[in-house]
Amino acid sequence: MAQRSAHPVVPIALLVFGLVAILLLTVPTEDVQEAPGFMYGIVLDAGSSHTALYIYKWQADKQNGTGVVTQHTECHVKGGGISSYAGQPGSAGQSLEACLNQAVKDIPKERHQSTPVYLGATAGMRLLHMSSQEQSDQILREVGNKIQSYPFSYRGAAILSGKEEGAYGWVTVNYLLENFIKYGFVGHWLSPGRPTVGALDFGGASTQITFATQDEVEDEHDMMKLRLYGQEYSLYTHSFLCYGRDQVLKRLLAHIVTSQGDSESVTHPCYPADHSTSVKLDTIFNSPCTAKHRPSSYDSQASLTVQGSGQYEHCLGNMSEIFSFDGCPFSQCSFDKVFQPNVTGSFVAFSAFFYTHSFLQQITGIPVRTPSQLEEAARTVCNMTFNEMLGLAPEQKSRLQDYCATSVFIKILMLRGYSFDETSFPRISFQKKAGDTSVGWALGYMLSLSNLLPAETAGHRKALTQGAWGTLIFLFVLLLAAVVVFILLRMRDGKKKGGDVY
Repeated sequence: MAQRSAHPVVPIALLVFGLVAILLLTVPTEDVQEAPGFMYGIVLDAGSSHTALYIYKWQADKQNGTGVVTQHTECHVKGGGISSYAGQPGSAGQSLEACLNQAVKDIPKERHQSTPVYLGATAGMRLLHMSSQEQSDQILREVGNKIQSYPFSYRGAAILSGKEEGAYGWVTVNYLLENFIKYGFVGHWLSPGRPTVGALDFGGASTQITFATQDEVEDEHDMMKLRLYGQEYSLYTHSFLCYGRDQVLKRLLAHIVTSQGDSESVTHPCYPADHSTSVKLDTIFNSPCTAKHRPSSYDSQASLTVQGSGQYEHCLGNMSEIFSFDGCPFSQCSFDKVFQPNVTGSFVAFSAFFYTHSFLQQITGIPVRTPSQLEEAARTVCNMTFNEMLGLAPEQKSRLQDYCATSVFIKILMLRGYSFDETSFPRISFQKKAGDTSVGWALGYMLSLSNLLPAETAGHRKALTQGAWGTLIFLFVLLLAAVVVFILLRMRDGKKKGGDVY
């Protein structure tokens, strides 16, 4: 009687055994040494009204854009911006000490030497550079020396151009929203295929608008091209110096003073009717932004009484005077003869845009999602007394008198200047943070200078995770067990029938 051939289950079992063996041999082994931990980076955002220190972190073994950068901690410097210390040697550097000391504690000691530190100064220092380059250079040297006295890797202090400030803000917003790349389920960096969003920044001395556009940018000064993760972006970006919150308030008061004639008191239609204050003339006319209203001669220490009247229409009329909507040299303009293509897509508005929007919602209960709601909220605030606002927002006491003017300014800027309408305005998201990270230009600045934003596409940056390998091994073992059970059942069936298994 001829011998039966081996049952086909046997080679299958051997094959599975072989596959499992190969798999176990190819699974990456882990060293006993400690995990790589995090790398850190510091950016000092030296704005016109204050300085903020941000600490960012990312996995130490992820370089060239392969690690997700997140915010570790932040520290806000007490006092004004570094430009406010002009003429006070040593003060600008000293103002940073508390936050730099905090950074020493927040970053592990073994990472201090490898932590890059950048200081970027914005419109406040741009204005000081215009009025006194010597003073602005002195302040940059001073803050640089102070930072270098700490155990970090100092990478320089610089004054950002308005164009850079706008572009870095745009990079931050889109990076945090994962519009460039995101880490996929299977361990790959993927392009999410989502459109980018525009960035609207409203600081103390300037305001920026930046968005990707397919339209022709008629003024090359407002065009920027970026290549990130293999994708090229054509940006429209413009920074309006002297249109930041603090400078707008100064310009408005300077306009009111000159239009009402030289006197010891003026009526301010944007101030609440039950509010008055006294200011020194020098605090109004000490800025390049108010130069055109500056009297040829005046006593800088003379006091001026400012009495509020709380009149929305008059406030709107006076605020409109600081804009110029005439004489556009291009096919279309926003204001002050600046070209702007039509706004497209969604936008994120941050900094003072966020704070003003939140205040309007809190005080008026109006959602402020449409142009008509923005106007209604601004009108409501302008018609409120100081005491009414104080009862609703006591924590904002020092700023309450300015919210009517700021709200009216944002209305004119957004609706008449940038031309947001009933369709596009609701696509603006007012945000302070994205996740746990503050929205602003600082993160984009560090990402760009640290080469954490590659120009080319991020490829397969990681192998399968340990968990994925474990799952595969489990499945093979399960298959092997099933084969063994199958063999045993066949053997039992063969014995019952009295036949040979082999």
